[in-house]
Amino acid sequence: MAAICANGEIIFGMQLPIQTLTRTLRADWEPDASTEDLIAIAQNCESAGFGFVGVCDHIAIPDDDYSARMSTTWYDTVATLSFLAAHTSTIRLLSVVWIAAYRHPLQTAKSFATLDHLSGGRAILGVGAGHVAGEFKAMGVDFSRRGAILNECIDGVRAALAGTAPGGEANEPGYSSFSGEFYEWDSCGVGPKPQQGEVPIWIGGTTPPAFRRVGTRGDGWIPMGTPKEHIPAVIETIREAAVAAGRDDTSFDIGHMPGMLYVGEPPDELAPVTSLSGTPENIAEELLSACELGANVLHLRFSSRSLSEFQEQIAAFGQQVAPLLQKSH
Repeated sequence: MAAICANGEIIFGMQLPIQTLTRTLRADWEPDASTEDLIAIAQNCESAGFGFVGVCDHIAIPDDDYSARMSTTWYDTVATLSFLAAHTSTIRLLSVVWIAAYRHPLQTAKSFATLDHLSGGRAILGVGAGHVAGEFKAMGVDFSRRGAILNECIDGVRAALAGTAPGGEANEPGYSSFSGEFYEWDSCGVGPKPQQGEVPIWIGGTTPPAFRRVGTRGDGWIPMGTPKEHIPAVIETIREAAVAAGRDDTSFDIGHMPGMLYVGEPPDELAPVTSLSGTPENIAEELLSACELGANVLHLRFSSRSLSEFQEQIAAFGQQVAPLLQKSH
């Protein structure tokens, strides 16, 4: 298994705007943004030293009370990451998060192995259990069993990408067999091989079952707004599960998602929605306090009134805040 962060390293990245227009996430400028704007933002992040950009995952949003504030616009995860791979060269490409239960694990393995192969080894498979019951119903998947299905999907993806029998050519993956409660196959090969050998699997969630899933099956944890004060307890749960699973020496990429950021003093319109702002030193100090509690991956979000302001914030973070994180850690 493959954690990304080296010992003592801090990486940062963000879920991209524009690729979803759901009302609880989008800024006012995003509905009018273009494909070229999305490309530019990914390239801005790469230039600013971001470690990853992310695209989330929904297939079909139901028209019900639970989903009332969710837009129906959610770009296809793998298609979008693959498109962005062609317009970038070094930044990692993360699904935040892929609802694995919606697809057969062989399909997931194929999609992310191909993304990794084409991007030169930059894919990160971020997975989660999902939360929209109506979407599960539309997909014909049992919402009440989503945790168990996710566990088996992760196991199936790992088996498929490992290949338990030799392939026909030196550069081809081997064949795998798998037998579980939900999925079963015998001697099937999934190629191409991932460029990085193993595709890192980060697991999202805010509950103890999700934390234990990281410990038993994952390479990292994606937070969903979990307060930094909870990070030590999350890590303890992950570690306990890892030890019980025989993964005592495993290293994990541990995420922290601060509130909305603004480098400098936010304008009056943004002040109510901005949680962390001020000087680069103040922002770095706050972020480092989460790292001191055990986080090593920062999932950033920026307040903005326009595309240009959003891009300015990316650049400001990369130029003014990021050096303080590396220098101080």
